[in-house]
Amino acid sequence: QVQLQESGPGLVKPSQTLSLTCTVSGGSITANYHYWSWIRQPPGKGLEWMGQIAYSGSSYYSSSLKSRTSISRDTSKNQFTLQVTSVTPEDTAIYYCVRVYNSDGLYYYDHWGQGTQVTVSS
Repeated sequence: QVQLQESGPGLVKPSQTLSLTCTVSGGSITANYHYWSWIRQPPGKGLEWMGQIAYSGSSYYSSSLKSRTSISRDTSKNQFTLQVTSVTPEDTAIYYCVRVYNSDGLYYYDHWGQGTQVTVSS
């Protein structure tokens, strides 16, 4: 059973960098056709896809966040990491790490972490 667990600080000051790590168990982040995404949900709003890193190591980002977002991985620890620079209170949200599986051209968001609350405040 694949499990994902987010970790990182729950409070970040404005203008600083938000950094979250997702630890994956029960499956390898290098497994073919798997993508590892970050999705967030601001209070009172819907889900927002932020970006993902592929099994190959290639990364992809939302156009609206691309200038501030970076996703990397540590294959030795089976972890992937999100960094968002220059945060503002609008970055306050619940952040989820998600496994995405590609089958026959369809993408399945089939395993989610429990989510972690990040608040941006001074």
